[in-house]
Amino acid sequence: MSVPTPTQVTQTLPSPYLTGAFTALGERLLPLLSTSAAINTASYAQQVAPETALQQQARGMSGGLGDYQQYLNQAQQYSGPQAYQQFMSPYQQQVMDTTLTEFDRQKQMALAQQQAQAVAGGAFGGAREGVQRAEYGAQTLQDRAALQAQLLQQGFGQAQQQANTAFTQQAGLASLQPTLVGQQIAGLSGLGQQQQAQQQAILDAQATAAREAAFEPYTRYGLVGQQLTGLVGGFPTQVQTFNPQQPTSPLQTALGTGLGLASIGGKVFGKGGIFG
Repeated sequence: MSVPTPTQVTQTLPSPYLTGAFTALGERLLPLLSTSAAINTASYAQQVAPETALQQQARGMSGGLGDYQQYLNQAQQYSGPQAYQQFMSPYQQQVMDTTLTEFDRQKQMALAQQQAQAVAGGAFGGAREGVQRAEYGAQTLQDRAALQAQLLQQGFGQAQQQANTAFTQQAGLASLQPTLVGQQIAGLSGLGQQQQAQQQAILDAQATAAREAAFEPYTRYGLVGQQLTGLVGGFPTQVQTFNPQQPTSPLQTALGTGLGLASIGGKVFGKGGIFG
């Protein structure tokens, strides 16, 4: 059983306006498929901001953290049994001489007064007065020695105190020096990191802008395609109807040929024909 041949075909096509828009979009997309249109990814490659001058300066200062040793060496000069000597007053001996001279003068005056009293009492030159004078002389020597020792001890104590103060100061500098240098390094490093972060932000922004520029055609055409796809339902479609040409069977072909020959024969051999 033969299948009936359709006598009419109907096609529903997009609006001519949209068909032209899709055709134009396709013409612009085709060049992007060529090898020469490949995206240059190096134009937006990620970059790392270099170390700033402040960071380099801070790194260079890190070697100064060990400079405290010079203060420790200096502090050692102010310790030990002989450390006080460098702090002894250069006028120590003069002070002692002056003090002892005044002490001797005062004792001589007291001895003269004592002798005057012995004379007045009629005891001068006696055994008792001689004993008193001997005792007074011994006491005077003892007092003078004690005064001299006191002056020496006072000078030594002051010098020792100054040596201890110098030692404490130098030791304090030895412990403070790394702290100060560390704080300076931290400050420089912090400022340097802020500068580096700012530079990194600039590089990232430039890379993003370069990438957006490289992908701009794809982004633009993609957005256009999305808009056109969304407009398909909003524009009226066009309907085309046409009648397809029916295929000719072999029998019809043969009959058509026979009829044609018969017609030609009639015209040639029939009445009124060439040979009629």
